[in-house]
Amino acid sequence: MHTTPLARRTLLKGAALAVVGYSVSQAAWTTGAAQAADLSRTPRLDGTLELSPAVRSQFSTDFGHFVTAQPAAVLRPGSVKDIQAMMRFAFDKRIKVAVNGQSGEGADTESHSNYGQALAPGGLQIDAQSMSTIHRISADSAWVDMGVTWARLVDAALPHGLTVPALTDYLHLSIGGTVSVGGVGASVQRYGLQSDIISEIEIVNGRGEVSLASRTRNAQLFHAALAGAGQAGVITKLRVALVPAKGTATITNLFYSNVQDYAADQKALMAAGRYDHHSGEVLRNADDSGWLYKIELGSYLTPPEQGPAPETLDGLRDDRALRTSFTLPYRDWAFRIDEFAVYLREAGHWAQKKPWLSLLIPGDKVVEFVNATMPELTKADLGEGFCLLSPLDPAKIKSPMFVLPHSSDGTVFFFDLLNFYSPETTGFEAMLQRNRRLYDRLVAMGGKRYIIGAVPNMTVTDWKRHFGKQYDVLQRNKAAFDPRYLLAPGQNFFG
Repeated sequence: MHTTPLARRTLLKGAALAVVGYSVSQAAWTTGAAQAADLSRTPRLDGTLELSPAVRSQFSTDFGHFVTAQPAAVLRPGSVKDIQAMMRFAFDKRIKVAVNGQSGEGADTESHSNYGQALAPGGLQIDAQSMSTIHRISADSAWVDMGVTWARLVDAALPHGLTVPALTDYLHLSIGGTVSVGGVGASVQRYGLQSDIISEIEIVNGRGEVSLASRTRNAQLFHAALAGAGQAGVITKLRVALVPAKGTATITNLFYSNVQDYAADQKALMAAGRYDHHSGEVLRNADDSGWLYKIELGSYLTPPEQGPAPETLDGLRDDRALRTSFTLPYRDWAFRIDEFAVYLREAGHWAQKKPWLSLLIPGDKVVEFVNATMPELTKADLGEGFCLLSPLDPAKIKSPMFVLPHSSDGTVFFFDLLNFYSPETTGFEAMLQRNRRLYDRLVAMGGKRYIIGAVPNMTVTDWKRHFGKQYDVLQRNKAAFDPRYLLAPGQNFFG
């Protein structure tokens, strides 16, 4: 049967001619004349079901560019009903499903996982960008679609005198995708993870059932979804907390030559709780002979408001000659990574493989881990990237599926090796093995990982060790909300 492009697109929307269907025997969608005896028609859709090789190829890899796994189809939903209908269809036909946030800017979009976590080989990918409406902004929250980025929400909230309290450094990430893994930023000490500032969600579970969930309504589903790695359902809408926005950000940087003093001051500053922004970084020193440790503190103010008095830093052990401070408009600070991202794209670094390593170190082991690890790394291990080393307050983190290590001092450090390499760089397999070696070293110290990074050869045994007692919770949630184990197969939690 000959069809024009317009007619073919109509078929993909499930029109009355409906020869778009799925064959279980062939494990594939098909268009045109039906060949398989078991061909089942796909549901009528408000959006589109894309089968072209070009579209499927776009959804076959992620930000890390290590794993390639092409889906059989891509759903660009026009409504929540589309996701519900296709999830029911997938449940009936046992089709794997994953959401792809397609984060980024302009035409440069992709999932921002690093090792295939958001892929669905041979299955159905759901394009989150197709649902990206900001429905309402009120005095203390916003009701948004899953595909809205933090950048769009910040720009929509600022004219109302509001902003998002917990932001990642790079804002062009989908809200639904980020809170599904947690979302770590520099305000964890005050507000927790990005998943912790979500008070309500609309979600389609693995059976195709739509629910509203919160801490008091469908609470098991709510807690299973936030920081739950997409295992319980497709989050379609979210209520995000907002707070009054300030006019400026005043940033102070402190520098240390050794991790012992650095870690002690980080813990003391976190306990004091005076700053809106609190992070840390490991940098090469001036003569490239070793590492410096930087504490980054920020106060958000609207003049004539005053931040913490300078003398509150008097008892710290940093190198005073290196201390710096500056002030920017709040929005400029929130979007500070954008200019750097333009450079990375233009220089070809953005498109290169990214063996990112994201770890959670017990606070009582941070000095031991860093002293063992940093001498093994050089400037070349960063490329044009950077390495974060920031303190987290576990008491502020409320998402139960975000697994934290135990520490005798009640603190955790976030170690995030974010490398950006030049286009001619090789040797990535060795970098992945380095990641695995450092991860195993940390696990021996009682540490955990943040699940977006690139750690190869994770087995079910590794995941059971990672989740600990929460692995039983993960399995109970899976049985309750995705009993056919269809959702987010790229995480490989269950083998």
